[in-house]
Amino acid sequence: MQRPATPTSIRLRLAVTPRNIVLIGMPGSGKSTVGRPLANQLGYAFLDTDHVIEAGEDKPLGDVLAGSGIDGFIDLESRYICGLHCERTVISTGGSVVYCDAAMRNLKELGAVVFLDVPLEVLEARLADLAGRGVVIAPGQSIAELERERRPYYEHYADFVVACSDEPAAEVARRTAVLWGR
Repeated sequence: MQRPATPTSIRLRLAVTPRNIVLIGMPGSGKSTVGRPLANQLGYAFLDTDHVIEAGEDKPLGDVLAGSGIDGFIDLESRYICGLHCERTVISTGGSVVYCDAAMRNLKELGAVVFLDVPLEVLEARLADLAGRGVVIAPGQSIAELERERRPYYEHYADFVVACSDEPAAEVARRTAVLWGR
């Protein structure tokens, strides 16, 4: 059983910037867009796991998903995530990473996990072109249904939640860096 955080434990936890910062959240939540300025503010490298998969498979993410199917893609994504070893890096993950516990355990071992929590209406506006983005979504499933399905996973795995709206990425990055006194 996990104990609730106390003010002292929160201060101690936030006193040291973690080895890595892992951004999770829905497609369109701004993980990559926020990750770059956050990495710059912290003096960290930036890594987008979607790009790692694309490079490893030598094809665009949408093609990888189309060729693998949803379950195959989640297994493939997990293998790439479980193979990550990095230091002082902001890691932007694919929204589906939370479907694999082994991948999330590795990410939590690598650093602090931050859930970028964006309102549904903002996500829907940003995700007009699902096919072009390589989003892991069942045929006929709406963004609202996908968000309801994934939210419990994001909340479960998150060490921190940063509530976002439609504000600039630099502002979200600044508010995220403040978690570590930066």
